[in-house]
Amino acid sequence: MGTVYAVANQKGGVGKTTTAVSLASCAAAEGHQTLLVDLDPQCNATTALGASSDTHPSSYDCLTGETSVAAAARPAGPDNLWLVPASRDLAGAAVELPRIDGSETRLRERLGPVRERFETTLLDCPPSLGPVTVNALVAADSVIVPVQAEYLALEGLVQFLDTLKLIRRELNPGLELAGAVITMHDERTRLAQDVERELRDHFPGRVFETVIPRSIRVAEAPSYGEPVTDHDPSSPGSVAYKALAEELVSLG
Repeated sequence: MGTVYAVANQKGGVGKTTTAVSLASCAAAEGHQTLLVDLDPQCNATTALGASSDTHPSSYDCLTGETSVAAAARPAGPDNLWLVPASRDLAGAAVELPRIDGSETRLRERLGPVRERFETTLLDCPPSLGPVTVNALVAADSVIVPVQAEYLALEGLVQFLDTLKLIRRELNPGLELAGAVITMHDERTRLAQDVERELRDHFPGRVFETVIPRSIRVAEAPSYGEPVTDHDPSSPGSVAYKALAEELVSLG
């Protein structure tokens, strides 16, 4: 039985998509059948893997129509890696979903046999706590929360954990927190060091040991339509994401 991870944080620009794409690439490289579902109307995970945001069926069709996630999945280039592309139509899903009865469980229902087909499924969420992210959290087994190394990260993580408690209580009691991962970390600055220390002090056992450094290779990889782990496998960002993938596996 495969595992479904939501990669989520209500704050934008924290490395959600890079984390989702990189972890998916690492899992696929290890021989695991892996699925990445792009749920962000910006379609960044889709373009990062060299796919078109005009492709259908998309994750929008899964959320608002009758298309299953398995039917929308397509090969994404690297062996073992599959993608459900996003559509810019997802921008309207926040308005459409609340009008549908039982809208919070749409994605969970559309997953169908995905857990049998894919060992790892990663849901790349939009930067909000709206209906699409709620769908991902209801469908997921576990959550990975990318957190940028800045002071507002602490407040944002507290808010996100409050949302997780609500989702557990009302919609998905089995949802677990895999952990928060510190991204865009510059070890040369006191700010990054202070933020990391505060996060680990305030959330003991909830922050991954692996820290993702700020890296130009990570930033430029999407422009080549490939994960940073393929773009420059020896770069610090690639090495860090491979370590994070191993740490995630070790957690079970």
